[in-house]
Amino acid sequence: MKYKLSLFAATIACLIALTACGSSASAPASAPDAAVSSDRLSVVTTIFPEYDWTREVLGDNPAEADLRLLIDAGVDLHSYQPTASDMVDISTCDLFIYVGGESDEWVDDALKEAVNPDMVVLNLMDILGDRVREEEIVEGMQEDEHHNHEAEEGYDHEEHHHEHGEVEYDEHVWLSLNNAQLCCESIANALSELDPDHAADYAANADSYGKKLEALDEQYRGAVSEGTYHTLLFGDRFPFRYMTEDYGLDYYAAFVGCSAETEASFETVTFLAGKLDKLGLPCILTIEGPDHRIAETIVQNTASKDQKVLTMNSLQSITAQDAAGGMTYLSAMENNLEVLKEALD
Repeated sequence: MKYKLSLFAATIACLIALTACGSSASAPASAPDAAVSSDRLSVVTTIFPEYDWTREVLGDNPAEADLRLLIDAGVDLHSYQPTASDMVDISTCDLFIYVGGESDEWVDDALKEAVNPDMVVLNLMDILGDRVREEEIVEGMQEDEHHNHEAEEGYDHEEHHHEHGEVEYDEHVWLSLNNAQLCCESIANALSELDPDHAADYAANADSYGKKLEALDEQYRGAVSEGTYHTLLFGDRFPFRYMTEDYGLDYYAAFVGCSAETEASFETVTFLAGKLDKLGLPCILTIEGPDHRIAETIVQNTASKDQKVLTMNSLQSITAQDAAGGMTYLSAMENNLEVLKEALD
């Protein structure tokens, strides 16, 4: 990975130079991957939640900014590798928004190559501070060599910054509606800093959107309080730590949210099947994706073998095409609420 990034760094200067040499007065300033004119903000976001939150904060002023979703082809956050073009877009943008977890280790190299001295950078995990949680291993969860931490701790910025092998934090901070509201406020502040003429608009848009997030949060709380069950069981990776913590839900899962495991052990399958039986849960959950074999195998090892397999969207693989087709952060989280209601009833 470091070797690949060094090649990217060597290529960036050439690409920027070529862009500059090839530009002219007739060149289209709105080209999505071209250097944008100084009177338009250039905003690059790594994942869909950040992209959609920024759309909401921009509101009626989208013409004031060129907004790009970087991981826009359905690639999972954990396996994304930036292209040379991606690195150029980051190095020249006005506002760059990223998650800040271990999957974003490549960002340091991209920022070192930045040619915009006034760039504003938002790291979601820095924004959220003590709300960020260490990945945890719950009973029955299959461990690997990278996920053997037991205690839940707050987020310490000095200790966290790329200390490989010591502390691993749960990156999926966007799956908390409360976290989303805090992030939107920071996005509004950043846009206001870069574009003070529209600062009042950005603040108003963030406030209006925050009320929608609060309303959906209340619906989640109502669903949990009215539910028959209080435990979720995932036959998959588990990226919903922040959601369950928000609403006081218990959970069991095959793997932690960032696990690279694709096969569950006999012990994991047996344990989770036993939990389904013991708790009488009507459903087992998975995250988006075509392969639900682990969940189906767990069901086949229960006594009744009739639990439903339901899917919740972790919003990690939503594409630019999905966004253009009407997918929003709120609509995805509303769909997750309906799944949650069925899992708890």
